[in-house]
Amino acid sequence: MPASITFVVVTGISGAGKSFAIKCLEDMGFFCVDNLPTELMPTFADLVVRSQEPHQRVALGVDVRAGEYLSHLIDAIDELRARGHRVEVLFLEAGDETLVRRYHETRRRHPLAGEGQVLDGIRAERGALGYLREIADRIIDTSQLNVHQFKDQLVALYGSPGVRTGLATALISFGFKHGIPIDADLVFDIRFLPNPHFVPELRPLDGRDPRVSEFIFKHEESRELLRRLQDLLDFLLPAYQREGKAYLTVAVGCTGGRHRSVSFVEELRRFLDERGLPPSVVHRDIDRE
Repeated sequence: MPASITFVVVTGISGAGKSFAIKCLEDMGFFCVDNLPTELMPTFADLVVRSQEPHQRVALGVDVRAGEYLSHLIDAIDELRARGHRVEVLFLEAGDETLVRRYHETRRRHPLAGEGQVLDGIRAERGALGYLREIADRIIDTSQLNVHQFKDQLVALYGSPGVRTGLATALISFGFKHGIPIDADLVFDIRFLPNPHFVPELRPLDGRDPRVSEFIFKHEESRELLRRLQDLLDFLLPAYQREGKAYLTVAVGCTGGRHRSVSFVEELRRFLDERGLPPSVVHRDIDRE
């Protein structure tokens, strides 16, 4: 029987980090090809299987520059799966303001902007790639991520193939004033809890500090909320596993994303560790003013 390959198709909005993601996956041992014509993907898979040093994990970069070939991507993915290969679609995106800023900083032209404005090209591209976003297995919004946080997410998802045999869990702390993470499956708002920000000696610290955590969880409503979140996860996790779900991303938000949400995510990290589902953890806004 021919060997089965894991394919990760990396796509998304130009400027959202596809080239960086491809580089990270290559560093993790993926055989990476960027902008291979989609109609050639099944043929390429056959070549990889028959090669003297077959690769078990392959990343394929696809973006709007594929032009007319882009419309054949779903057919190519279906063909790969029909041949017994595992295919995941990773879609990267970012907010319009973030993308415009990145293009201005790098002085690059958007591939669909032509002689017009960058924002016009971004909006046209969102329309052209909307169907890919709909079929994506994983969506990552890089708007609020620095390169280190982005790489940490990719490593958690794809860095250890031996670990990703079941449900992959992820926890994100964030501040509502900086926007809700777009890739979250569950979002919890804990802004009603007592806020360490208003305690002068705790304000410079973050939720990983034991003094901050002690302040938060000395209140019964915080302890009760944590118990209820843990009970909810105990109810949901077996259901996700029975359904064969690959990912569960839980986001916990407070006002600024520095104190309460961070402490809660750290507690949920320990909870999931104890259940054999060690999560990837991103404290998205912890270093924001």
